[in-house]
Amino acid sequence: MTTKRKLLGLCSTVTTIAILLYACKKDDSAQSNNVPPGKQEVQLFLTDDPALFDKVLIDIKSVQVLIDTCDKKKEHNDDDDRGRGNGDDDHQDHCVNWDTLSIAPGVYDLLGLRNGVDTLLASGIIPEGNIKKVKIVLGSNNSLVKDSVTYPLDLFPGTQATILLKIKGGDWDEWQPGRNRLWLDFDISRSVIAVRGKFFLLPVIKIFTVKATGSLEGQVLPKDAFPVVSVYNAQDTGYAIPWRNGEFKVRGLKEGTYDVFVNASNGYQDTTITGVQIRRGKETDLPKITLHK
Repeated sequence: MTTKRKLLGLCSTVTTIAILLYACKKDDSAQSNNVPPGKQEVQLFLTDDPALFDKVLIDIKSVQVLIDTCDKKKEHNDDDDRGRGNGDDDHQDHCVNWDTLSIAPGVYDLLGLRNGVDTLLASGIIPEGNIKKVKIVLGSNNSLVKDSVTYPLDLFPGTQATILLKIKGGDWDEWQPGRNRLWLDFDISRSVIAVRGKFFLLPVIKIFTVKATGSLEGQVLPKDAFPVVSVYNAQDTGYAIPWRNGEFKVRGLKEGTYDVFVNASNGYQDTTITGVQIRRGKETDLPKITLHK
């Protein structure tokens, strides 16, 4: 009995030590993941509003954010810059500075980032403050593939390789204290311009967050109808090209009532669904749509 009690006591002690070590390790891990005082974490996700191409390959070199470290409020209207830096050339104001985010530079196939798919484009721990602008610098290795033929995708004449996006304070999704997320929706249908057999890039990017917008998802069959889905009302429009299984998703829609138009091919009839309600922060599911000839 004495030996048994000693063994039980030893087991209890080992278990207690293991629990304490685990708790300490877990606590240390939680502490290491905290955002440092005076800092904030930002994440920029890239997604796509598609067009009828096989691939659209965009060369992204760097991403920067413009921070006003003297302005900690994130909900005011940024049309009022409070007398501080209004543009890129204002280098005298110590409050307004550019900070470079971490990215994986390279060529991104935007058409792989549709129907709810996105990728983390850039992130970083930066000084606390109001993020006023995002700057994306493009490289020259841009191209697209249409009907299995590859075409160069040069910048439209007069277009700079730098994309500058103005951000309002309320645009960010602060999903945890000190941690902010933003989605960049590259609108391919408006960004690619065809001129006499050549294609040019004139970047159009829509900014949205999950908490401030809604999404619509569904399925269109059969796949050989090659459908294109448009979700629209007087204020907003989104597009989707379903995957081969017919599933699609449109994100970044403002709250409201929409119509859904399915443009079919290959002899199938188009169809329209009216009165679809989109809510902030919610996913709306459509019943399966079956097209007929």
